[in-house]
Amino acid sequence: MVKPKYTKEEIISLLSVIPDPEIPVVNIYEMGMLHDVLIDESGYEIVLTPTYTGCPAMGIIEQDIKLTLAKQGIKPVKVKLVYDPAWTTDWMTEAAKEKLSRYGIAPPLHSSCTSDVFAHNVIPCPRCHSEDTVIISRFGATACKSLYQCNDCKEPFEYFKCH
Repeated sequence: MVKPKYTKEEIISLLSVIPDPEIPVVNIYEMGMLHDVLIDESGYEIVLTPTYTGCPAMGIIEQDIKLTLAKQGIKPVKVKLVYDPAWTTDWMTEAAKEKLSRYGIAPPLHSSCTSDVFAHNVIPCPRCHSEDTVIISRFGATACKSLYQCNDCKEPFEYFKCH
């Protein structure tokens, strides 16, 4: 057994360049999916929390993690998926929310939902910032987003639902 030569912070820094395959403007650290890095004499364990159970991007993310670390000579690497505690939009960084907005996806409005977002909240348009928007569908391209349209600029946009 060899003592690992990289710190947790160095591993997190290396992994922070891996984009979310479904939203490439944010990375897995900003999204709050990179839950922990465990290091011992047997190697490195990367602990991830998927944004939702059955997320199809997790296989790609696991592959990207192993490839990114292998390029630096970091091994052995194990990727562990944990579902408890469940991922929440509370784990997203403010930088991620700003990037989502610039990308055209309205970020979660607030911390974990305590009420029905569709009945009680105005979702501002990420393009023109108008609050005159309407929901088109409770589900967008993925289950974690819903589809809206702005009545001012007429552009459709997705809202990243808080959960």
